[in-house]
Amino acid sequence: MISDSESAPKLHKNEGIKSNSNYLRGTILEGLADVSTGAISADDGQLTKFHGVYQQDDRDVRSERRKHRLDKAYSFLARICLPGGIATPEQWLVIDELANYCAFNTIKLTTRQAFQLHGILKGNLKQTIKSVNDAMMTTLAACGDVNRNVMCNPNPFTSAVHEEVQAVVEAIDSHLKPQTPAYSEIWLDGEKITSGEDEVVEPLYGKTYLPRKFKIAFAIPPRNDVDVFAHCLGYIAVVEDGKLAGFNVTVGGGMGMTHGNEKTFPRLADVLAFCTPDQALAVAEQIVAIQRDFGDRVDRAHARFKYTVEDRGVEFIRAELEKRLGYQLEDARPYAFASTGDRYGWVEGSNGKWNLGLFIEGGRIIDREDAPLKSGMKAIAQVHKGDFRLTANQNLIIGNVAAEDKAGIDALVKEYKLDTYKTASGLRRNQIACVALPTCGLALAESERYLPNLVSDLEVILEEAGLQQDDIIIRSTGCPNGCGRPYLGEIGLVGKVPGKYNLYLGAGFGGERLNKLYRSSVTNEEIIELLRPIFLHYAKERNEGERFGDFVIRSEYVKATPAGNRFHSDLSESAKA
Repeated sequence: MISDSESAPKLHKNEGIKSNSNYLRGTILEGLADVSTGAISADDGQLTKFHGVYQQDDRDVRSERRKHRLDKAYSFLARICLPGGIATPEQWLVIDELANYCAFNTIKLTTRQAFQLHGILKGNLKQTIKSVNDAMMTTLAACGDVNRNVMCNPNPFTSAVHEEVQAVVEAIDSHLKPQTPAYSEIWLDGEKITSGEDEVVEPLYGKTYLPRKFKIAFAIPPRNDVDVFAHCLGYIAVVEDGKLAGFNVTVGGGMGMTHGNEKTFPRLADVLAFCTPDQALAVAEQIVAIQRDFGDRVDRAHARFKYTVEDRGVEFIRAELEKRLGYQLEDARPYAFASTGDRYGWVEGSNGKWNLGLFIEGGRIIDREDAPLKSGMKAIAQVHKGDFRLTANQNLIIGNVAAEDKAGIDALVKEYKLDTYKTASGLRRNQIACVALPTCGLALAESERYLPNLVSDLEVILEEAGLQQDDIIIRSTGCPNGCGRPYLGEIGLVGKVPGKYNLYLGAGFGGERLNKLYRSSVTNEEIIELLRPIFLHYAKERNEGERFGDFVIRSEYVKATPAGNRFHSDLSESAKA
């Protein structure tokens, strides 16, 4: 007889929600039909994430509504997948129109190269998702415990190689989508199909899907603008004699952690092996299956693939992968990254077409009095013959422009004041901020509404120091979950409580080193006071070509973080305080 102390640990409640959901159906349809509330049930709120939908409320008005005994101001976020971040002008126009029916009237470009629409009322949700699918896009698997939107460099130096890599990206993205007909039944009025056995309905995922979300990115050196090492699974393109030889496979990256829990930490992926292009899809499927079988389903804070790799070791993952593949992989080949930033202005591709990189602060496409960005992008989409490419830094590329069309695009960019990349500082051009308040329920502090103002204050010091055009990576998030990849910022800010942030320094400019906590729970004024002498010191004492993150380590402001499991160690007493 097994005693209570020897019994199997209790699975996390989300495992039961998934298991009992009839393959992601739950009671979502019934919840959408309930006009007595703008919300859906908590369990269905977990399931709609798999469908690319988050239930949210406007936290700016919570207190006022509570005073008047009103329900929260509920609305929904829809995330639209774009494998590799590529959209057609026709698709852009659909998203632009849908944004007009959302409370915030904006298009959000995410750090995963997806569109987000915020402020969708429950009554408009189904038609919104149907319109997205009619435009040959989907919200399926944009969130939830499955593989999410697969990322890729949006504007590499070699157009022909990018096309080949993009084909692999799209194949993997499609192959790893959930197979349940629930999405079609709920949102697209698809015919209801009776569920069968696990292996028929979800041959890869089964009825409980993955323990947590899973993220994949492709990078084509020398650019690491997708932060490939921050992902569960990564592919680094290996180009030999101008042709795609294959990919170095990386495993075990992830950004999230929990304040006060040192068992949680951001982790950069390990380079595992080399695979050929025709092996890439099978590698992805089997890595996902390994996480399905070995990931932690008891403690969701320990459920990401990075902890599976950390606990079991890279050697175990490779051996298990090769066993499941039925063949051995080659060892990794040489590669080199130079930057995680975007390129701005016009760049010619090897296909003879031109690409215009635009800086979009916070990834927010909105009409402001001083800059009607949304109207400008609509005007461009109405005449553009190429494509649009969303970057992992929340910026935008007007892609594949013929030489004879450049002047027309330039005129619209100037008219609608979309050319801010020409005047923005190096710090501003290299910023990322998550949405945070007012819509994210996890936010502890401001981020998107805060970071531009902090950058403005810091620009005064940078100008004094002669660093106005130096590229320095700064990233901000309203909580420690890491959506804006703050732990890869040369300067990282993570919300602790309203108005206070943990300040991190020292990440690598190429995305291959985490930063380190410098000071805890500091205010805006304290952040400025702390960074001022460091900027001035950097301007005066840096070596030729030395990046800010490298300098703060050499100057011993912080110690280098050699691995994720050392993220919380080697802190100064002031950082621990």
